[in-house]
Amino acid sequence: MNDVTNYKVPKWPFFLADALLMFFAYYYVLHAALPIHHWEIAAGCVTLGALLGVLPYYLDYRATGKALEADALGAVAGKFQDVKMLVAQIGSASSQWAIIQEAVQTESGKTAAIAKDIAEKMTEEVRRFSEFMQKMNDNEKSTLRLEVEKLRRSEGEWLQMLVRILDHVFALHTGAVRTGDQRFIEPITNFQNACRDTVRRLGLTPFVAEPDELFDAERHQLAGKPEKVPNGAVVSETIGAGYTFQGKLLRPAIVRLHEAKVPAAKPAQEENAADELPL
Repeated sequence: MNDVTNYKVPKWPFFLADALLMFFAYYYVLHAALPIHHWEIAAGCVTLGALLGVLPYYLDYRATGKALEADALGAVAGKFQDVKMLVAQIGSASSQWAIIQEAVQTESGKTAAIAKDIAEKMTEEVRRFSEFMQKMNDNEKSTLRLEVEKLRRSEGEWLQMLVRILDHVFALHTGAVRTGDQRFIEPITNFQNACRDTVRRLGLTPFVAEPDELFDAERHQLAGKPEKVPNGAVVSETIGAGYTFQGKLLRPAIVRLHEAKVPAAKPAQEENAADELPL
């Protein structure tokens, strides 16, 4: 655009030719014989001079247009160069992006493989730990079950011993009552009450059937050989105390009935009856 003035056509030759034609027309008009019959010659000179005066400007216009077109084409070519550079840059960026994506996919695959390996190891460790804890629980349960069985056996044994002792104390108290001597009855009764209070703290509670109490098959047991108890049977006496342990019946009371025909036993045999009482 700055070099448009370099394309201007020189105008002085056209102006010179125009001046010569105008001078020739003027001279022809002045020196021609009157009347002028060839006026077309003068008019043609003037017209040709006018055309010569306009022609350089027309040529300048055309040269300027050509220059502007050339400049526009050059600018467009420069833009095309810029577009080509931009396309090249986009292609380079796409290649780099593809490389980055490939690298990321590769690293992602490695990371996923590592994470999967870690997850598998953790699962294996959890499984082993669960198996170890299961074994520990089984061992502890077995140990606790064994200890519970031992405690139950021990509990049964000391209950048997306590019942045996209380049976002997009850037999001793029964023998003292049958003597009718208060010197024996009172201390032995106090001793029996003290023993019963002691075992009640452990949950063992003795009980006896009251005289003339109706026979209850759940709380009473007939002494001697088992036989059918008639309805309305009444307890005559208790020859062995019953026991409950922590609210559960451990052994019913051993009783005799009024209706039962039981031969009278000797006092020595009654005192030793406690050894034969069942638990």
